[in-house]
Amino acid sequence: MMIRSDQRPLYLQVIDRIKEDIDKGVYVTGERLPSEFQLSKKLGVSRATLREALRMLEDENVIVRRHGVGTFINAKPLFSSGIEELFSVTDMIRRGKKKPGTNFLSTTVQKASEEDQRRFLDDHLNELAVIERVRTADGEPVVYCLDKVPSNHLPDNMNQEVQSIFVQLEQSGTSIAYAMTQIEPIGYHEKVSDILDCEPETALLVLKQMHYNDQDQPVLYSINYFRADKFKFHVLRKRVF
Repeated sequence: MMIRSDQRPLYLQVIDRIKEDIDKGVYVTGERLPSEFQLSKKLGVSRATLREALRMLEDENVIVRRHGVGTFINAKPLFSSGIEELFSVTDMIRRGKKKPGTNFLSTTVQKASEEDQRRFLDDHLNELAVIERVRTADGEPVVYCLDKVPSNHLPDNMNQEVQSIFVQLEQSGTSIAYAMTQIEPIGYHEKVSDILDCEPETALLVLKQMHYNDQDQPVLYSINYFRADKFKFHVLRKRVF
């Protein structure tokens, strides 16, 4: 069925129509869209209008373009929330109605560097536990986690049955109150993208976070690589007068 023109620009109507078709199951996750010629003819719009709509859908991660292959429907994000809300990765996956899992890659104790001492505001910091994990949702790898914690904040024996590091910290008497977060979108990462079974065009969202307890002491530094096709974060911004 062709687009019926209303007062909005045609490319916005095309965007809504394609999203509507996805919701109705006309196009399913992983399916290749018809060619630009076929789709523009079906919708009754020019190829220039269609290209603009597809560009915006790609920016929204609704579709993904694979050079020389075609345009495909992306999976809906597993988790979508405001970045101002602090959840553990375990809670994020559960909120996406998936079963969280953890693959422990390594757990080591390392001598704290000068940078670590500055980061944790502790000139006497000697050792850090460095924990490398892959978090899964229904068995699918979705987040690569690298956590650094001063050894005195963790129990003597890490319980690998307890997946959330927040819970591990709480069990040793340390509660997370808030975090300062830096977000970086990146493309293909030689190590992490392979670990997370990403396609070459799948982007990653990197969250670098320092977590603080209720005494404003830094207790956990984490670098988490999220698959951008599985997680979507937004920020509520208020105008200041």
